[in-house]
Amino acid sequence: MQPVWPRGDKMWLWLGVLLTLSLCASVEGQQENPFTINSIRMESLPAWTVPNGQNLTLQCIVDISTTSEVRPQHLVRFYKDDIMIYNTSSAKDTESFFIPQARMYHSGKYKCTVTLSNKEKTTKEYGVLVKGLPSPKVMLDKKEVVEGGVVTVNCSVEEERAPINFKIEKLLMDTKTVKQTRQKMSTNQNFMVIEFPIEEQDHIVLFRCQAMIYSGFQVETSAATRSELVTVRESFSIPKFHISPEGMITEGDQLLIKCTIQVTYQAPEFPEIIILKDKNIVAHSSHGSEATYSVMAMVEHNGNYTCKVESSRIAKLSSILVNITELFSKPKLESSTTLLDEGERLSLWCTIPGAPPGNFTIQKGNVTIAQAQNLTLVTSEWDSGPYTCTATISNVVKRSNVVRITVCEMLSQPKIFHDTSLEVIKGQTVRIHCQSVNGTGPITYRLLKARKVLQSHQTHSNGPVVFKDNPTKDAEYQCIADNCHSHPEMISEVLKVKVVAPVDEVKLTIQMNGEVESGQDMVLRCLVNEASPPITYNFYKENEDRPFYYTTINNTQATWHKPQASKEQEGQYYCTAFNRANRARIVPQSNVLPVRVFLAPWKKGLIAVVVIGVIIATLVLGARCYFLKKAKAKQIPVEMSRPAVPLLNSNNEKIASDPNIEANSHYGYNEDVGNHAIKPVNENKELLDLDVEYTEVEVTSPEPHRALESKGTETVYSEIRKADPENGKLP
Repeated sequence: MQPVWPRGDKMWLWLGVLLTLSLCASVEGQQENPFTINSIRMESLPAWTVPNGQNLTLQCIVDISTTSEVRPQHLVRFYKDDIMIYNTSSAKDTESFFIPQARMYHSGKYKCTVTLSNKEKTTKEYGVLVKGLPSPKVMLDKKEVVEGGVVTVNCSVEEERAPINFKIEKLLMDTKTVKQTRQKMSTNQNFMVIEFPIEEQDHIVLFRCQAMIYSGFQVETSAATRSELVTVRESFSIPKFHISPEGMITEGDQLLIKCTIQVTYQAPEFPEIIILKDKNIVAHSSHGSEATYSVMAMVEHNGNYTCKVESSRIAKLSSILVNITELFSKPKLESSTTLLDEGERLSLWCTIPGAPPGNFTIQKGNVTIAQAQNLTLVTSEWDSGPYTCTATISNVVKRSNVVRITVCEMLSQPKIFHDTSLEVIKGQTVRIHCQSVNGTGPITYRLLKARKVLQSHQTHSNGPVVFKDNPTKDAEYQCIADNCHSHPEMISEVLKVKVVAPVDEVKLTIQMNGEVESGQDMVLRCLVNEASPPITYNFYKENEDRPFYYTTINNTQATWHKPQASKEQEGQYYCTAFNRANRARIVPQSNVLPVRVFLAPWKKGLIAVVVIGVIIATLVLGARCYFLKKAKAKQIPVEMSRPAVPLLNSNNEKIASDPNIEANSHYGYNEDVGNHAIKPVNENKELLDLDVEYTEVEVTSPEPHRALESKGTETVYSEIRKADPENGKLP
């Protein structure tokens, strides 16, 4: 009896259970049986380098040693450029990875890895190279197109992957030449779509496509693939010229130049037809199949004519040479002179080489002034201008060369002036005007300053010209005017320009270098540069906001006089000065000048004498007071020891009767201590109130027996008490 296998989903379930049991048994066996990976390598069938489109098989061969009779299960992984591309679990020595129809993108570095339990081994990297590219496919959106249309070309390599570089060429079938090439890289697709415009003279075209792929250091290029043929239909024909009259064309004939084309019914729009002569458009048409240029033939119509037809991207052209025979030569106008003074005679005559008969006119500008061959006139200024003559034979009219006649009117004396309402400030610009009211231009003016040419200017009108100058002092100007007239140049009158010089330097000075004697005159002098008067001067003392003196005078210096200067005038001084040329907020200031006021020598001597006298008087008075006090102190004990009523001599002098007092005084006896000790307080007070006079008396010693003492006189002060004025007696 044969076993019955489960069917459907149950069969796959049973297979999974069996595979799990086998793997568990394998793992259990691996844990029990030792093993080692001896070697691992790769092989490529049929070779490592294969042509594009051939099948390729990569083999991973491993050698494993084990004690088990059953080969262990191991994991095999294949890598391309370090990216895993295939993996499988196997117990075989060799595992394969099959690549059907290998392409360029299969080229690269391959390796395989075997993992068994906790052991792993990897082969070295092997290079696989796929050579060659399949030919690309070319598809067109249309097989027939009108000039100016567009053909879309699709070039693809379906078997390969991007990036692919495509090169598509447009070829002319009749000449086999490449007319246009487009090359572009496709980064995310294996095809490229490019539009090609169809130009004029593209009759039959085809397209050729080629692909290139860069792989590492190699470049593979496919074979070129051609597209089907594309037939091009004309939208319009090449333009054709029609010239009338045919044959020889003579001046005076009616010349007709016509350009025609044929337009197909498939043309998207009507083309524009343009007729050019020497790059100048003479006729054009934008809504028909022809353009016409008609003119009476003249020699100047000789030349090359081009007909150009344009429509969108298409432009076709053709050319023709037109030759016209001259009927007579161009007339020539001559004059007796081209430059003459007003009132002089001018002659003009018009001639034709060969002197054929014809009608002549002479014009000034566009105005006919004579219908004759010759003209003579007395000129005025209005006769200046361009002159021509015309000659007419049959219907042909030709104009001569241009003769420019200049009739010069004499210049009037030029006027010179400037704006007198504005003062000319030193260094600023003054505008000098020169003008000759009459006279033919161009007029050349020259400006003289101090008889030297300063500037020159030329004008074609009689309006004033302006010269600019920057005078620094009063100046005199003249204008010289000259033109084409034979009269000598004219000179203007003299223009005197007064220049107002501003104050820009201020200096303050004083006599004696700033030393002023007290009681003498003090004079400050404020000086400026060569400024224009009137000038306003301000004198300041430092740290004072307002000037202590100001004046406006027509002089370049101002003074301030202080008679009998004193110490009050001592300090720092400065001055400012300005005139009408100075700007309001910028006032020049002088230097700061220190001034010192000193006493005269005789006053110093007088003061010294007075001071010394005061000192001497003070010393004398002090000494006198000192000696009076001392004498008074000595007189007090004398009064205490004498009788109540002292004896007075005839001179009211008190005589000392006690010789002991004198003797005591000779031996230096000091009575002050004892006398002061016993003297009553009220007596001292009384004595202070008395008016006491002292008399100096010389006393001769009456005792000759004192041999040891030297003889001489001694001074004794006697006290004389004045009588009480109220009682009339002494106290």
